[in-house]
Amino acid sequence: MGTRTVAVVLAGGVGARLGAGRPKQLLEIGGRPILARAVAAFDAHPRIDEVLVVMASGHLRAAAAIVAPFGKVAGVVEGGDTRTASTVAALEALAGRPDDVRVLFHDAARPFVGAAVIDRVLDALDGDAAVAVGVPSPDTIVVVEDGLVASMPSRETMSRFQTPQGFVLGTIRKAYEIALADPELAATDDCGIVHRYLPDVPIRVVAGDDRNLKVTRPLDLSLAEHIAAEETP
Repeated sequence: MGTRTVAVVLAGGVGARLGAGRPKQLLEIGGRPILARAVAAFDAHPRIDEVLVVMASGHLRAAAAIVAPFGKVAGVVEGGDTRTASTVAALEALAGRPDDVRVLFHDAARPFVGAAVIDRVLDALDGDAAVAVGVPSPDTIVVVEDGLVASMPSRETMSRFQTPQGFVLGTIRKAYEIALADPELAATDDCGIVHRYLPDVPIRVVAGDDRNLKVTRPLDLSLAEHIAAEETP
C-alpha cells in the first residue's frame, strides 16, 4: 500500500472583504456552492485518497450538508480565526497519521483548481518536502516604505502564489511546532511557515493556472461566474 495523500480544504474564513454576510465558501457560483466546487476537484482526483474540510465556526452543519455527496470526505472540523489557526486545526485532526503522509492545503475560495495543477504538486512531492503553486506576475511589483518606492525587484523573478500547497506531513508538522513557539508568528500561507521556520527545506514552485482564482472581492465573484458559464455542461 502506497503513501496516503490527504487534501485539506481550508474554509475557515468568513469572507469579510466580500461583504456577503456569510462565509463566501457557502455562496453559489453557477448554481453550485464555492465549497462544493473546491471539494469536488479533490474528490474526483484519482491520486487523492481523502479530503478533510476545515470550516468557519458556526457553519459546520452547512458545510457538512454541502460535502455529504463526496465519498472521500473524511470529516469537517472547526477552523480558527486566522489561516494559520485553521491549518493548525487540520494538523491536529491528522495527529495520528505517519510523517510520510502527503498533505495538500487548498483555499476553499479557489473553486476552479484543475486536475493538472494538482498533478504537478503531487509529482513534485515525489522529490521535495514542500511545494508551492505560482503564476508569473503580469505587473511590476515594488516595495513601498513610508509611501515611497524602496526597491523594484525584477518582474521575471516574481510569482503570485496559489493553492494547493503540498507537503510531506512530517515537514509541515515540524514547521508549525517551531512557529507556534514564536510570539511574533504572522503568516498568510503554509509555505511561508516552512520558509521562515525551516529555512533549509527547499520549496519547489510548480506552474499554476490563471483560472485558479481566489474569490475575495465582489469583482472576483463576477469573474468566477464567467468561468462557470464557460464550463462544458
